Amino acid sequence: MSKVNLAIIGYGLVGKRHAEAIKAYPDANLSAIVENDPNSLEGLNENTNLKIYTEINELIKKDKPDGVIIATPTPLHVNQAMTLIECGIPVLIEKPISVESKDAVSLVKKADKLNIPVLVGHHRRHNSIIQKAKEILDKGSIGEIRSVQTTSWFYKPNEYFNIAPWRKKIGAGPVSVNLVHDVDLLRYFCGEVKSVTAHAIKSRRGYENEDLASAILAFKNDIIATISVSDSIASPWSWEMTSKEYPIYHHVDASCYLIGGSDGSLSIPDLSLWKHENKPDWWSPMTVNPVSIEKTDPLVSQINNFVEVIKGKSSPLVSGLEGLKSLQVIECIQQSIETSKSITIQDL
Repeated sequence: MSKVNLAIIGYGLVGKRHAEAIKAYPDANLSAIVENDPNSLEGLNENTNLKIYTEINELIKKDKPDGVIIATPTPLHVNQAMTLIECGIPVLIEKPISVESKDAVSLVKKADKLNIPVLVGHHRRHNSIIQKAKEILDKGSIGEIRSVQTTSWFYKPNEYFNIAPWRKKIGAGPVSVNLVHDVDLLRYFCGEVKSVTAHAIKSRRGYENEDLASAILAFKNDIIATISVSDSIASPWSWEMTSKEYPIYHHVDASCYLIGGSDGSLSIPDLSLWKHENKPDWWSPMTVNPVSIEKTDPLVSQINNFVEVIKGKSSPLVSGLEGLKSLQVIECIQQSIETSKSITIQDL
């Protein structure tokens, strides 16, 4: 196989970012786009060989690609992915994999039965910062992981909500929209979650959803994580502001994840490794070792993984099942908020 032909379904803000990532990856070719909103297609170069379709079935019939990226609204993900995998086409689905985990279960089971790869776009796992952090943790550089603190605080201006009023509704708050990224990374670092206890505060701006939530996650291997998210706190402590991943956010030199271990601790994304000079002892000095890395574009790395999966040379870094499990944790956080009870996560 020479260049892998990829199509994108949904050419909004996220779809356009995927298109740029494909162009930056030498072994992939953007062959087609499925989009029925003419406004979203403005600015496309008419002199390219890129095909434009308004329906998925039209794409499959006239220009079947090697793989498809689904970047449409979340309620459309499962049905669109089902159509594609039933035609033998691997898919990369933007996060979250679906609105409800029960629908994602059906998709993952069908994909397994047909042996068609399904990947989920939790692109932070592909970031070189996260890859290096995973390597440090897996090597035991901080000993046994005991606890994690994550902060995801930022202020979304009023116009963010006014231009898309659905963002003010129940189910569109920061727990569903933003926290799923952090939950996925916690699972990547720490393993499977056993139970969650969460609380939320209703929007101070008068919207239907929450604007602040915190949760305690208990993992099966006895790690405890505390996680807090808000879209109404003016703060530098979020992945967007600290990671330099997406240049539209003003960068600050700070961290948003603190991982504590029996022999040391690691902060992310600055990758500062803290240890006592000799053995762990709160009366002895600590030293910090900043870990350097070569930064890469996680969306391009994600395309690389998708292409290698399509070629049969690699496994998905974030499979459909992984995306499903992260969504399940978010659902349990929401259930804990609604019931004011600790929720045990059922094995899938």
